[in-house]
Amino acid sequence: MWSGSLAVAAALGSLAVVALGTFLVALLLRWLWDALLAVTRFRATCRQLNKFPTPPWRNWLLGHTGMGQSTEQGLQQVDALVARYRHGCLWWGLPWLPVLRLFHPSTLRPLLSASAFVAPKDKTFYGFLKPWLGEGLLLSSGQRWARHRRLLTPAFHGDVLRAYLGIFNQSTRVLLVRDPSPHCTPNPDLWGAAAAAAAGGPLEMEVLQPLSLLTLDTLQKCIFSHESHCQERPSEYIQAILELSSLVVRRQLQPLLHPWWLYRLSSDGRRFARACATVHAFTADVVQRRRRELARLGHQAWLNGHRGRSMDFIDLLLLTKDEDGHTLSDEDIAAEADTFMFEGHDTTASGLAWLFYNLAGHPEHQERCRREVQELLAGRDTADIEWEDLSQLPFTTMCIKESLRLHPPVTAVSRRCTEDVPLRDGRVIPGYGMARVICLMSIYGTHHNPELWPEPEVFNPLRFSPENSKGRSPSSFIPFSAGPRNCIGQSFAMAEMKVVVALTLSRFVLRRDTARPPPRRKPELILRAEDGLWLLLEPLVGVA
Repeated sequence: MWSGSLAVAAALGSLAVVALGTFLVALLLRWLWDALLAVTRFRATCRQLNKFPTPPWRNWLLGHTGMGQSTEQGLQQVDALVARYRHGCLWWGLPWLPVLRLFHPSTLRPLLSASAFVAPKDKTFYGFLKPWLGEGLLLSSGQRWARHRRLLTPAFHGDVLRAYLGIFNQSTRVLLVRDPSPHCTPNPDLWGAAAAAAAGGPLEMEVLQPLSLLTLDTLQKCIFSHESHCQERPSEYIQAILELSSLVVRRQLQPLLHPWWLYRLSSDGRRFARACATVHAFTADVVQRRRRELARLGHQAWLNGHRGRSMDFIDLLLLTKDEDGHTLSDEDIAAEADTFMFEGHDTTASGLAWLFYNLAGHPEHQERCRREVQELLAGRDTADIEWEDLSQLPFTTMCIKESLRLHPPVTAVSRRCTEDVPLRDGRVIPGYGMARVICLMSIYGTHHNPELWPEPEVFNPLRFSPENSKGRSPSSFIPFSAGPRNCIGQSFAMAEMKVVVALTLSRFVLRRDTARPPPRRKPELILRAEDGLWLLLEPLVGVA
């Protein structure tokens, strides 16, 4: 009996060994098959990529790793690449990380016009923002992005933006006029207060930081109807946003902190978490209070209560419904509000700062803009810029566009295609495969492409005159990107820029400080200058 049991056990043991061996062989064969398919796909992708020119690299292992920098030299390198390759080139981050750098409408247009499902944003460059911005328009994709884009578009309609003009004027006057809020002491960084202290002499000012506070002030009023006086005194919420932007940039430059689990353990990671908590608590509190008020009053009573005053961004999102009658959740609204605060402040501030720098270096263009504004405001009781005025500033608008061409606030955007995208010349941008190709659409490179813009380093607003704009490809000027995923807030940004520049030129003459070296550009989340952007501001005689 025992011998029979032992024989059965031995037989079962042998079967188990055979079964295990068969299973392991099957796993090995499956792995080999998957590896063969992956290598085959990778080689097919490489055959497509080999049709794009490749600049000299460091070596076969590192490729071009470390050769691109977020510095003045890095932008000059882009200029050299554009001058040599004109339409685009292939860049290898590592042997398995291909990056197509594109800087011509012939290569950009198919990507820009592709649907958001075919050419979604690449998460490599945007993932660090996710804990802060959540699933807002900037970071969402697929059906969620399409639904939110439809629901948010009415919030940027001209009738809505018209109501924001008073806020643009008010926030700009805080920066320019010497009278402080009764709740605050004069801030010496405000240009009006500094002008009063200097008794009419020229002021040496770094312009980007105060312009960032101006745009944040504007956005808080337009999004939340909240008056923080952040231009005049510190605001915990505003300081948290500024800190988050700074921390994201620092993390991008420290590869060891790219993994989330390592970043959470670092001091920067803990600061990032605290700042996120501050921002999220503020936004959630506003959204939840408004939601409770809407539920208490009802839809019609809520609307009646807003008669005679404009609705802010939160109000509009609370009331919007999709085709099935569904509203956005509190989390959805908070993510979109946080995204608008992030995307709307630094980009507009950078655009304004470089516009002032360019006008300071070209006094003839500055004076022509000033005359245009003065003629527009002549004979009025108020010096506010009104909605109808925005279309009456043609030369100022040309200057804004030329500055956005020369110094685009966002120097590049990235995409990763979900399917092959054919180009008109027969080449193909590969879709998903083992080599997931990053398409880096260089806004800076396109704007500095001599094939599109003769003498691209020259500030020439007349490039954008109606006669000179005829026949130009829309994809050659893309400061707000283009196509289905273009910047939803571009009309908001252009309107704010026109108001700020018009009111500034009606009070100050801008000059470059010849005692300082030219600014060294620094592309981060936005285009900055390494040591700040310093200008001389001289109050106009006779302006109170």
